[in-house]
Amino acid sequence: MPFRLEARGQNSVLWSWLSPVIAILATLIVSTALFAAMGKPAGDALYTFVVAPASSLNGLAELGVKAAPLVLIGVGLAIGFRANVWNIGAEGQLILGAIVGGGIGLAAGDREGFWILPAMILGGAVGGALWAAIPALLKTHFNASEILTSLMLNYVAQLLLIYLVVGPWKDPEGYGFPQTRLFGDAATMPILISGTRVHLGVLAALIAVALGWLLHAKTLLGFQLRVLGQAPRAAAYAGFSGAGLTWFALLLGGALAGLAGIFEAAGPIGQLTPSISPGYGFTAIIVAFLGRLNPVGVLLGGIVLALSYLGGEQAQIALGLPKAITGIYQGVLLFFLLAADLLVGYRIRLVKRVPAGGAA
Repeated sequence: MPFRLEARGQNSVLWSWLSPVIAILATLIVSTALFAAMGKPAGDALYTFVVAPASSLNGLAELGVKAAPLVLIGVGLAIGFRANVWNIGAEGQLILGAIVGGGIGLAAGDREGFWILPAMILGGAVGGALWAAIPALLKTHFNASEILTSLMLNYVAQLLLIYLVVGPWKDPEGYGFPQTRLFGDAATMPILISGTRVHLGVLAALIAVALGWLLHAKTLLGFQLRVLGQAPRAAAYAGFSGAGLTWFALLLGGALAGLAGIFEAAGPIGQLTPSISPGYGFTAIIVAFLGRLNPVGVLLGGIVLALSYLGGEQAQIALGLPKAITGIYQGVLLFFLLAADLLVGYRIRLVKRVPAGGAA
């Protein structure tokens, strides 16, 4: 029997917030079945993937390190998505932030100076924002889709990074590996908790959540962004600048992605390599929607997705599962999240077939 989707009159706020929980539970069920199909003890595999990575203080510290870039990027994307500004280029903006900020660190060499690290952080934010300015310009002046332009720029950024680490910035003492030399001590992120890898970027992510919430909930600018996303005609009638808000949303998202890039490069990695990011810019899209496009929710979503990275690494080591298990988990989570959101906004109606020649 055929069916159709019928819009609900009013979306339930309760179910809107419960849908990520339902999506996570459904993903865990499917993951358990997937582990069993691969010949692994389902209970042990689920424990290794979900519980073990955060079962110790050091594990919790690593969870914070992994979540920091996801949260930084997710806050910027969530604010933009609220305004219907679809920035899909955070991966490239992260890379440009690492390139610009890392370039400052490489230029500083082994020199000491309190100004080096702040200059690198500022350079990272500026690099990401400038890369996001390209789709902003194309969107506001030529009405080009920011989805396509920002997405394509990801690959340009990756190729630029590869060119630099195998060319002019390559470490001459790196045994031929495509990487720069290590940053000096003054160009490395300070460790906040002794004995762990928790660095300044983790604190920056928490600050971004707080400032993002204030912008979203307590400022006129945040109100304008929400109105632009929910009712563009009303925003225009009220005199809100659609072009200006689009620029702001893209530059903010780019700057936060760039910060994530330099915090990664000068933090856990300590140099520039072709694999600065395992796909944080794309995963942060899931983080933004899992967090209901709310900065506080993004913090929780970032922790959940960071756990998938750590769990995937644990599963590779302890169970011999392939590296792709992390991507599969994230893909299944996105599928169930979209499905749950669809059912929050629409109900399924069965359509009865009218027999041929029947009454009209």
